Amino acid sequence: MTDPYIGKMLDNRYEILERIGMGGMAVVYKAKCHRLNRLVAIKILKADLAQDEDFRRRFNAESQAVAQLSHPNIVSVYDVSRGGDTEYIVMELIDGITLKQYMEKRGQLNWRESLHFITQIMRGLSHAHSRGIVHRDIKPQNVMVLRDGSVKVADFGIACLENSAQTLTQEALGSVHYISPEQARGDRTDARSDIYSAGVVLYEMLTGRLPFEGDSAVSVAIQHLSSIPLAPREIRPDIPEQLELICMKAMAPELDKRYPSADAMIADLEAFRKNPEVALDIDLIDLRPEETDEPTRPIPVSGNGTVGRAVRERERDPVRERRRDYDDDYEPPRKENKGKTALIAAAAALAVVVAVFLFKSIFASFDKPSETYEVPSVLGLTVEEAKELDTVKDIFKITVEGSDFSDEYKKDEIMAQSPEKGELRKGGSLEIKVTVSLGEDTGVMPDITGTYTVASAKTEMKALIERYNLTLAPEDDRQFSDEVAADYIISTDPEAGEPLKKGDTIRIVVSKGPQPVKVPPFTNIHIDQVTSQLDAMGLEMGSVDEVDSSQPKGYVVEQDPEANSQVPEGTKINFKISNGSQSGGSSGSGSNEEVITIPLPTDRDTVHLQLFQDGNMIFDDVLDCSQGNYVRTITGTGTVILDIYLDGEHTTQEVTFDSYE
Repeated sequence: MTDPYIGKMLDNRYEILERIGMGGMAVVYKAKCHRLNRLVAIKILKADLAQDEDFRRRFNAESQAVAQLSHPNIVSVYDVSRGGDTEYIVMELIDGITLKQYMEKRGQLNWRESLHFITQIMRGLSHAHSRGIVHRDIKPQNVMVLRDGSVKVADFGIACLENSAQTLTQEALGSVHYISPEQARGDRTDARSDIYSAGVVLYEMLTGRLPFEGDSAVSVAIQHLSSIPLAPREIRPDIPEQLELICMKAMAPELDKRYPSADAMIADLEAFRKNPEVALDIDLIDLRPEETDEPTRPIPVSGNGTVGRAVRERERDPVRERRRDYDDDYEPPRKENKGKTALIAAAAALAVVVAVFLFKSIFASFDKPSETYEVPSVLGLTVEEAKELDTVKDIFKITVEGSDFSDEYKKDEIMAQSPEKGELRKGGSLEIKVTVSLGEDTGVMPDITGTYTVASAKTEMKALIERYNLTLAPEDDRQFSDEVAADYIISTDPEAGEPLKKGDTIRIVVSKGPQPVKVPPFTNIHIDQVTSQLDAMGLEMGSVDEVDSSQPKGYVVEQDPEANSQVPEGTKINFKISNGSQSGGSSGSGSNEEVITIPLPTDRDTVHLQLFQDGNMIFDDVLDCSQGNYVRTITGTGTVILDIYLDGEHTTQEVTFDSYE
């Protein structure tokens, strides 16, 4: 049968190309967004669920909340919309396979790979839980493995706001092999339900099998309620003991013995990753449920109640059943009761008295006028606080109708109510419907340092910038960096992982690349003295060629690059040195040349140098200390004394002139 959606255009924007998957609640299609020219995945609600107006309203509100999630380990939700009678969610299209497919392909995962995957899953759940979102259907089929080995949690299709009531049908309660005990009982779920399911996923990755298996969904659900699985090391002894403890604590049947949050489990996973021998404060004995005499509670389901009946059948006592069969066939001998007539008469009289009393009570209530109550304001209070108000308690029922983001009210505070404050209501079963705040609508700053230019960062963050009206500050802050290449981003404010609010300005620091080196003058210096200066400046020796020159043999005549030019660190400097062929000289008392080197201070940027030879000033200027040394050729005969003043500090240097022949 031809799929009616293929080829269809939703909201004049999304063109449905092909079907790529199907779940219990929705069908997933590959589609093209013509507005942004990109491929996306679109999840469309199945027709039977889409007919339920209450479900559609709740689904839309909760999907809007899930759309606020922005984390590397969660499949991004781009849009939640409705076209006619079609409810759909637009998500990023993942190039990868499910974790279930990966496990089937690989067979058995080693514990290191299992640790790698579960840590990423828990990071994604931690982000969702921090926004009040509980997934409720964590299983390998809902975890995508990308080509680079990273994972993304997908399919928040039956997710709900934390602490909201569980009202979906059995088909939407998650796969029974990964379901938490409280979900099986129909109790209220919270973040710890996801932690239990994640523990089952870790168990399956470590052991290659599920903790509970059975011939039917009912038998598996019952095992989650009443059984303890084999410890992973009993199946695979090579599993590290501490990782086994983390897995079993996540799967603790009792909520208070389970990890209280995804962050707490991540902390133990990280501690184990850094040191597999770390001692964790976990004892398998403490994780077992306490023995009680209470009967097993039936599992509530919609429909024919199969699961509930199965649990009740397990409660039957075989001895009691046999005794009942015996009692049905046994009839005790009849005895005459002398007071039988009197007892019947007394019972009849009592029945008449009770009937008269009930008759008067019932009809008296018809004559009593209904009391009128003024609706109080519950805005700014939590649901629990509102229920405890004197003007609410025992009068009004508080019903949570939905949730939304609010800049005015904090998370979990009531932001809207119906009826409003001051309205009058009378009669019984009075109700105030409320909308609870999810807190301020915030995003998460991505990591754009090191590998992004400003232009590529704007492209990467386009959706965030448009959603929260963000501003990337002009590139007025550029710094030298040895680690980050030129034109790439060094740092951001706020940093990666910090919250983003509407209207925020993101300040960026852009790299100018490594700081350049100022080339000092090397002319009139012997080539043997050049090497040490090059090393000190972070430069390298290039080619050295001899040329005819009047300079003494081995002295630098030319250099390339020229003195005082700016070059990157590690640049090679090429030299031409004298071969001494044209050098003349006098002997004995003739005037000769010597090259002097004066080290410049390293604790300042510039220095005032004054140089005197035999009392006569031969140099007076301010020098750049980054040159390292001041080199000068002086002439003279015999031995002379140089007086050197660096910012007024006096030193002397003795120079003896040789005769060149």
